[in-house]
Amino acid sequence: MKSLMQAPPLTLTARGLVRRLTLCAAAGATLLGANCAALAGERRDGSRGGYLVQAMGCADCHTPWKMGPNGPAPDHSLGLSGHPQTQPLPTPPPAQGPWLMGTAATHTAFWGPWGVSYASNLTPDPQTGIGKWRAEDFVKTMRTGKHLGVDRPLLPPMPWPAFSQLNDRDLKAIFAYLKSQPAIDNKVPAASR
Repeated sequence: MKSLMQAPPLTLTARGLVRRLTLCAAAGATLLGANCAALAGERRDGSRGGYLVQAMGCADCHTPWKMGPNGPAPDHSLGLSGHPQTQPLPTPPPAQGPWLMGTAATHTAFWGPWGVSYASNLTPDPQTGIGKWRAEDFVKTMRTGKHLGVDRPLLPPMPWPAFSQLNDRDLKAIFAYLKSQPAIDNKVPAASR
């Protein structure tokens, strides 16, 4: 039996060497790309936006709460539709002492030194939600903290400074997920001072 040391040297033509190097590079790029995508949390089924919406807590404020058998809970039939237009609110109590802000029972209206703010309708309804928005509008809003990037400021408790740290791909994934949800016709009241 010949040892490996005595085997004849492998000879490759230039064309054969190029083919093998190309195949190795392609395989390496495929494996590296798949691993990088997995590390970044990218999912082939398009669910990254849903994952980010859950992780960032969007529904915590943009989905109205209702009283359930175990106390207040999100009303998933109104998911991401913002403060219900059917529930006008009285003037909130004045902010004083150590208590400077508060929320309504729906958890979609908030008051504090800035006045009263309402969680927006994030569903793709074209009249009352983000149905007419483009991905670029959403990204600009999250980057600047201004409605459509140029209009009124986003008010507390909207944590837009945290969202502004996300990369464009993540913000566009969130937007795509929001646009894939059922449209709900719900005109949220304007903020007040």
